[in-house]
Amino acid sequence: MALIQPAPKKDDDREDDSEYSPFYGIEKGAVLQEARVFNDPQLDARRCAQVITKLLYLINQGETFTKTEATEVFFAVTKLFQSKEVGLRRMVYLIIKEISPTSDEVIIVTSSLMKDMNSKTDLYRANAIRVLCGITDGSLLGQIERYLKQAVVDKNPVVSSAALVSGIHLLQSNPDIVKRWSNEVQEAVQSKASLVQFHALALLHQIRQNDRLAISKLVTSLTRGSVRSPLAQCLLIRYTSQVIKESATNTQTGDRPFYDYLEGCLRHKTEMVIFEAARAITELNGVTSRELTPAITVLQLFLSSSKPVLRFAAVRTLNKVAMGHPLAVANCNIDMESLISDQNRSIATLAITTLLKTGNESSVDRLMKQITNFMSDIADEFKVVVVEAIRSLCLKFPQKYRTLMNFLSSILREEGGFDYKKAIVDSILILIKEIPEAKESGLVHLCEFIEDCEFTYLSTQILHLLGLEGPKTSDPSKYIRYIYNRVILENATVRASAVTALAKFGLTIDALRPRVLILLNRCLYDNDDEVRDRATLYLKTLGEDDSCKQFKESLFEELDVPLANLEASLQSYNASEVPFDLSLVSREIKPQQLAEKKAPSKKTGKDFGSKAANEALPLGTSAPDAYEKLLSSVPEFSSFGKLFKSSAPVELTEAETEYSVNAIKHVYLGHVIFQFNCTNTIAEQLLEKVSVVVDSGDAEEFDEVFSKHIESLPYNVPGQAFVAFRKPEGVCSAGKFCNTLKFRVNEVDPATGEKEDEGYEDEYQLEDLEVTAADYILKVGVSNFRNTWEALDPEFERVDEYGLGVRENLQEAVQAVVTILGMQPCEGTEVVASNARSHTSLLAGKFIGDIQVLVRLSFGIDAQKQVAMKLAVRAEDQSVSDAIHEIIASA
Repeated sequence: MALIQPAPKKDDDREDDSEYSPFYGIEKGAVLQEARVFNDPQLDARRCAQVITKLLYLINQGETFTKTEATEVFFAVTKLFQSKEVGLRRMVYLIIKEISPTSDEVIIVTSSLMKDMNSKTDLYRANAIRVLCGITDGSLLGQIERYLKQAVVDKNPVVSSAALVSGIHLLQSNPDIVKRWSNEVQEAVQSKASLVQFHALALLHQIRQNDRLAISKLVTSLTRGSVRSPLAQCLLIRYTSQVIKESATNTQTGDRPFYDYLEGCLRHKTEMVIFEAARAITELNGVTSRELTPAITVLQLFLSSSKPVLRFAAVRTLNKVAMGHPLAVANCNIDMESLISDQNRSIATLAITTLLKTGNESSVDRLMKQITNFMSDIADEFKVVVVEAIRSLCLKFPQKYRTLMNFLSSILREEGGFDYKKAIVDSILILIKEIPEAKESGLVHLCEFIEDCEFTYLSTQILHLLGLEGPKTSDPSKYIRYIYNRVILENATVRASAVTALAKFGLTIDALRPRVLILLNRCLYDNDDEVRDRATLYLKTLGEDDSCKQFKESLFEELDVPLANLEASLQSYNASEVPFDLSLVSREIKPQQLAEKKAPSKKTGKDFGSKAANEALPLGTSAPDAYEKLLSSVPEFSSFGKLFKSSAPVELTEAETEYSVNAIKHVYLGHVIFQFNCTNTIAEQLLEKVSVVVDSGDAEEFDEVFSKHIESLPYNVPGQAFVAFRKPEGVCSAGKFCNTLKFRVNEVDPATGEKEDEGYEDEYQLEDLEVTAADYILKVGVSNFRNTWEALDPEFERVDEYGLGVRENLQEAVQAVVTILGMQPCEGTEVVASNARSHTSLLAGKFIGDIQVLVRLSFGIDAQKQVAMKLAVRAEDQSVSDAIHEIIASA
């Protein structure tokens, strides 16, 4: 057993004293031994409560109990019902609910809980209701329904709230039972107890949520003033906003239904109601300046509040409003400037980014002075937000590029992580590209940074830029020193990039060529093969006369083909009078190349951009960039708009067959393109006019608009055929496609490599290809899941439960659901502890149309290895939340 860490002394110089846990070091085995105290003839209530607290702590820390252990604890805990100690009884209720006994075990405590539900002690009644509704099935609920309906209108608010909250949970699993409580719930809405009214309104809304007319009538009746609870009024404001969004504004008068109610709530005596109303007004569809004015005025008053939560809420809301209505928020700038020095760094960050969105050109210098003192006090994730806002401001006021570029340069030299430094470097690169006057100062700042840069990836990116832009400056010679220093001081990857950058100077500027040649000669003695090989190649090419200038320039152009494909084509090329044609090399990214690219690296942050990691794709591109470049080479696809997502390759043939074909689905807003990557694996054959015929009979919403075949498919040289379909724009159209490979076969003489004159037509049946709803979801993670979740409108949340059948363990279940949804796991929640009985996974993504969607998956597994899952979805659009559930329901 691990020793329990002693509590630190008060005079210890520790920053985490406040985070010290009294449960540190406890082990499950020891606590289970202590649980035997439940069986003592003379119960020690205080000690029993301590043991239950430890058990609850272990459960909430993710500790799992075997079936035997859980059963033993459950039966031992049931003996504590004989104690009359109120505090212990409350702990018993908690542990029973957390252990989640099976249906066979529930019967043991049912009688005790039903007895407590009819007790004269209100506290017992309330807790017994919560536990019974949490652990029993529909058959038992029918027996106690009469008691629950009475509890809903009980005079004691604790009992009434317990019944209402239980009804909210039961509505997901037993909706028919709860819907029969409508009259009692309606009566509870008129309760004088604040919490009862809040819970009753929430339950009544959920009961009627699928009936838009009923919701509208509910809002109409309650907005007349019958709601007194501030919590309930906040709910009513949200429901009112929902009704407004579903109603059309009067086009003749411009009136918006229920707007007067929202504006009236701005004069409420409770701050939470005032803020909720202001936030609702700012989020109205097509909100006008006249409608915004009263809400902005209220939020401006909150900016000077003594309460941090009000300041934070106000500045966060104004930050969102500033994206669409910067002029409306500009009146609050003076108040927000005072928040830059706020002790709460989140408030200060939001204030700064809002000011950067709404500020004018004359305020830029003053803002930069205030931000300089602020940056050192915030975390990197906040710094990235500020840097991105400054970049936008510079693009908005390009005349201020010197001030903003100097600021970016100063923070670039400060300490920070990779993401923070990359955000700064990316910003400078964008400003250099968009503002020609900023080029020279930006390059100088990057050169100064590269001398102390610890990240290989950033160093290679900067060197690449210096090679492109440095020769175009007024004094290009000054950059050569910075570049050559990298050859002397850096690792092999950076040295190789520096050699290439030097050579570009020698190619572009004749006057600098002798100096470059001298420096390249020194690189011939480097201890790295690639550095020496690059130096040798560039010395040879730069030494040639100007008749080879076209070849020299092409040497430095970025290849738009994968290196592996180029290598294969060169190996299969037979030297002849016909020169090698680079345009015939396949642009396909093979599945194994993508797998190598996606494989997690064990290297540290300093090894970003290594050669091995980048060989899989065309130089200077990522997988999406490579696909987009490939598709843009087909003129017929140019009108399709921006590529939203490309799927992983789907194999359409068995391994070791004579023809290898896989497909990639490219999804656009109104189109889907199938890219068929075909490889001929028979050395004695040359395939010509290779095409894929796609039958969309089982995909009624898709119409074929274009197809492109492969002219020639030699042995082991991959090629791509394309078939494009039109679909309803923005709709998650799904369907199955039958595919047939058609081609002309020509026999090839293995000795000479020449094909025979005559060939024959042939075809090959491929596997079916499916387009599913998951193809319209893009993996995009979020840095802070909880904050992003809370920022999304809870009105667009949908929750449901599903049975996943028998699984070996929860890890298998989690992996299956993540694969089906195709979303990005967040915060490491895709990993499940061994032998866990429950687990929560967090997923994030973007739905087609750039709609943010988040998912919470709660899994549980019983002794028979049956897995149940609760799926909660929040999105920026209700239809997207429904679509996620449809994906799971149809899987």
